[in-house]
Amino acid sequence: MINLSQPLLCRLIEGQAAEHPDALAVSSPVGDLTFGELNDRADQLSQRLRVLGVGPDVPVALFIRSSLEMVVGALGILKAGGAYLPLDPENPKSRTSLILRDSNTSVVVTDSRELHRLPSGDWNVVDIDVPLPPSKLREDLIFLRESTLNDLAYIIYTSGSTGQPKGVQISHANLLNLVSWHCSTFSITPADRATQIAGVGFDAAVWELWPYLAAGASIHIPDELTRTDPESMRDWLLATGISVCFLPTLMAERVMALEWPKQASLRFVLTGADTLNHYPSPGLPFSLVNNYGPTECTVVATSGIVPPLENPTRKPTIGKPISNVRVYILDEELHKVPEGTPGQLYIGGEGVARGYVNRPLLTSTRFVPDPFSDEPGARMYATGDRAAFLEDGQIAFLGRIDGQIKLRGYRIEPDEIVSILLRITEIIEAAVAVRGNQPDEHRLVAYLVTDPGRSVNYGTIRDFLSEHLPDYMVPSQFVLLDRLPLTQNGKVDRSRLPDPSAGNTLTADSVGGTESPVETRLKEILIHLLKVNDLGVHSNFFQLGGHSLLGAQLLVKIRDSFGVELSLKAIFDHPTVEGISAEIERLILEKLEAIDESADLQAGNS
Repeated sequence: MINLSQPLLCRLIEGQAAEHPDALAVSSPVGDLTFGELNDRADQLSQRLRVLGVGPDVPVALFIRSSLEMVVGALGILKAGGAYLPLDPENPKSRTSLILRDSNTSVVVTDSRELHRLPSGDWNVVDIDVPLPPSKLREDLIFLRESTLNDLAYIIYTSGSTGQPKGVQISHANLLNLVSWHCSTFSITPADRATQIAGVGFDAAVWELWPYLAAGASIHIPDELTRTDPESMRDWLLATGISVCFLPTLMAERVMALEWPKQASLRFVLTGADTLNHYPSPGLPFSLVNNYGPTECTVVATSGIVPPLENPTRKPTIGKPISNVRVYILDEELHKVPEGTPGQLYIGGEGVARGYVNRPLLTSTRFVPDPFSDEPGARMYATGDRAAFLEDGQIAFLGRIDGQIKLRGYRIEPDEIVSILLRITEIIEAAVAVRGNQPDEHRLVAYLVTDPGRSVNYGTIRDFLSEHLPDYMVPSQFVLLDRLPLTQNGKVDRSRLPDPSAGNTLTADSVGGTESPVETRLKEILIHLLKVNDLGVHSNFFQLGGHSLLGAQLLVKIRDSFGVELSLKAIFDHPTVEGISAEIERLILEKLEAIDESADLQAGNS
């Protein structure tokens, strides 16, 4: 159990390093760190940061992919007293720059691999790969004041309805409640082996790190291919002896549908971020735990084990409130609704964030006084989600009240995408919605009303959006309309937006030109898989709505059609029809050459 007499997270980890310096802390495909090594490297980084003025409530950007360096960087920032701000290096430079300026960040921690992706600006850059020389270490360097539970631990930016991302401020008290609940509920000990799979800018990564390090358990980071392929993930979890892991909802559903041995080290698979549609089958060696919680309430607000049911009458619930968290389901007048009656879900208690960075009006709108608490100044967060209490106290999640979208674990405000679309001069109106019958088929679709006297091009729109938005927010299809359907109140009527069809959708790319037989067949596969009308040789698999799980399906179809085993990495590296086809042709040629060599060898032996 963790020692709560030392409430700051970094102090808990220092205690583990002092007691067990040689115990494994973090393992990755490129190396490992013991608790002693992790603590020492984080100490060196914290001293460099304090020289730059980092202290309580000072944001420090962490511009590093999932890696040993990411863990060192986050811990070093906390040790310096600052609040770490995780940023995905894959995001467009314009978005990274916007977040850095909005958060008033003056220091960025990165590594040599990502320096070229960092936008220029008036911030100090600390390369974590360049250690501070021993002669520069200052043991007398201290904080202006010690951090307290009320100071910020981290800031995470999410999509914003105003057209810009918004930063959520989480305190040490918020984070400590998550850590202590998790360690107690799942009985975490130093013998546990956990995973770090979520992207660094996704708040699940917070949950994957700190409870385990605080308890002296080890964290294991898989390679990129393992993260995205269900069978590889299962095999890695078993081979590595993982005991607790978090998997995004779609991946969790795929993994638990596979065959498993009757016994395994894996005790719990934690999932969340999307609506869970399936119950686990009987006989799995682990318990599936469904979780719910907005970023504004420190990752997890409700949690519950999902039992195996053969003939369920409803979708799995999101469980019950975690320790020191209160959940209310209220009507429009903020009155509690009866059991079984839908209402808006509000969250109070220890997980409620301080508020948004530089958004006082939005903060006061979403973080409102808690009328059900006797604690002075208590607030509750209005989630915008519909839910209902069931007879057993479990909570049924019923969707959104507003137009916010959840897609493959990411929270997306359609208005942020619309604001970027409207910067394109040919577009005069726009709306964004999710289309697709099954969860793994869901994709973003943009509906456009254009200037009648001007033409628009799919590639131009897609490229412009990619310069300002992360990949998961770029629509895969663009539907042209004469006008947007409106409600009587003048808002976009999303229920009347048509499905994409051959007659209303912009073609992904020009189709003309000579194609190889491989390109022609691959296009047929992709059109069926991605459910698009047509595409060209320069069409990008991921920008057309493809993702890692669809990529795994594509690999199977390529194997069946061409008789070669293409890797998922090849699709990431060469995502266009032309690029994937070239990789297929290369493998076919290698296979033919190997057959010829074998035939020549046999002829020589005879």
